[in-house]
Order: sequence, then structure tokens, then C-alpha cells
Amino acid sequence: MNKIGFIGLGIMGSPMAVNLIKAKYDLTVYDVFKEKVDPLLKMGASGAASPKEVAAKSEVVITMLPSNEVVREALAGAEGVFSGAKPGTIIIDMSSSSPTLIKELHAQAVEKGLCMLDAPVSGGEPKAIDGSLAIMVGGAIEDFERIKEILQAMGSTVTYIDSIGSGNVVKLANQIIVALNIAAVSEAISFTSKAGIDPEVVYQAIRGGLAGSTVMDAKLPMMYNRNFNPGARMMVHIKDLRNALEMAHEISASLPLSSQVLEYMYSLKAEGKENIDHGGLVQYYEKISHVVVQKKKG
Repeated sequence: MNKIGFIGLGIMGSPMAVNLIKAKYDLTVYDVFKEKVDPLLKMGASGAASPKEVAAKSEVVITMLPSNEVVREALAGAEGVFSGAKPGTIIIDMSSSSPTLIKELHAQAVEKGLCMLDAPVSGGEPKAIDGSLAIMVGGAIEDFERIKEILQAMGSTVTYIDSIGSGNVVKLANQIIVALNIAAVSEAISFTSKAGIDPEVVYQAIRGGLAGSTVMDAKLPMMYNRNFNPGARMMVHIKDLRNALEMAHEISASLPLSSQVLEYMYSLKAEGKENIDHGGLVQYYEKISHVVVQKKKG
């Protein structure tokens, strides 16, 4: 399968699409913002006027979109993928979507003779750029085997999980761990900053011990360098935690820490900070502790 459609060229989607072009796939792209499409066209991709047109030109269609509502419209809307795809087309939603929504859309896809997988990713913009994303896949194993090489062009770890929706269940678990880890780092570094210790020194002192983590390595330097340009937007993590809590309620699971961190993120959203990096969660702790986490000069 060489003809691939890609819908959604945001912070993550654009570099993922670039890696598919580098892997010599015949790519057709679409985004509601034309300025995001133009750089891909210059690299050799073809453009399309709608998700429907993308599907008509493709054997495999990938979506990488910011919300459940946008995913639903892109796939099942009047100009969506379902209305343009030929029977046998494989649709891969790589967005972080609600497992409930994915199962609903999968049922519609099957009625139209289409195949569908959910394959959310982890790793943020840096790993999207270098093609080393972790990809978690749910759906029919035979469909997974047919498109595994495509996913390997975008990720270094591609793991088949289980039936449709299971990829997003695991992604939600990932997002719970990331959110709580960012919260723990934020709480600890605001504490040491309040005590007058340079956060860069704190980072170097503890990163090699048990408290060290990939999240700490990625986010703590951003915090003390006051860099909150989004690699992963706060609003997206809010959406992920909401999806996790929705599913937890459905299956009678309890997520008390996740619900608390979600409230912290909502507090920042209320201040107009929903588009900063999710590492900006430290700003909640700074506010309640009356401190700024910033490395000392000199």
C-alpha cells in the first residue's frame, strides 16, 4: 500500500507527514489551514480540497486531529472520509481520541466496507520530527500487519495492543502518567525554588536517581528556562484527561489524582493559557506558592 492520505497537519501531524514523504510514500494531504499544506506540497505531496477527496485518492487514510468533534467530522461528516473511501480502504486514527468514539466510528466504517484502526502516539513534537514516536495500535490484527511498515516510518516503537479502541485506552494511561509526572515535577521544583535553590542545580542533582524520568528531562529545563512554547498543548492534555475520566466512569474505575490535576489545568485554561505547553502546569504551583521557577543568572 503506497497511496496514503494524511489529514491534520498540526504540531504533530506535519512532521509525521514529512517522514512519510521521506519514506517514499505517495502522500495526499489536507488541513483546514492552507498555510500548513503548502510546505508539504513543496516536498512532493499532493493536496486535496476535503477529507472526502483525500480518501478517494488513497488506499490508507491517516487522521491526526485535535479533538473528538474534529475527528468525527473528518471521518463521518458530509465531506468526510467515509463518503469518499473505496471499500477496503484502511483508516488509521492517530489522534488521541475517546475509545467510545472510536468504537462508534469503527462500526460505521465496517458498514461501508472499510477497515479502521486506532493508533495514538506518544513522544511529542521532537519524536514526531525524528520519527521515533511510540505508537499504540488497536483493531484487527490482520489490518495492523498490512500497515505496520507505514507506522514504522513514523515511530520507533509500534505495539499492537488488542481490539479497536484499545490503542486509545493505553494512550490514556500514558497521558495519566505524563500529567501526574508533570504535576509532581512542578510541585517539587516550586518547593525547592521557594527555598531559594537554583532549579537547574536541583535538576542535575536528582535526574540520575530514582526520581529521574523522561518527563523530567523534557519538561523541567523548559520550566526553569521559561519556555512554554507548545510541544504538546495544555488544551490537548485537558482533552485526554477528560476522555480518561469519561471512560473511568463507564467502567467504574477511580482516577482521583487525574481528576485533581485536570482541575489545575482548567485553572490555567481559565487564565487563557490553554495553548501553552503542558509543562506550563508549573505556573499553577507558582501561583499558589508565590514563586517563579527560574534558573539563577551567572
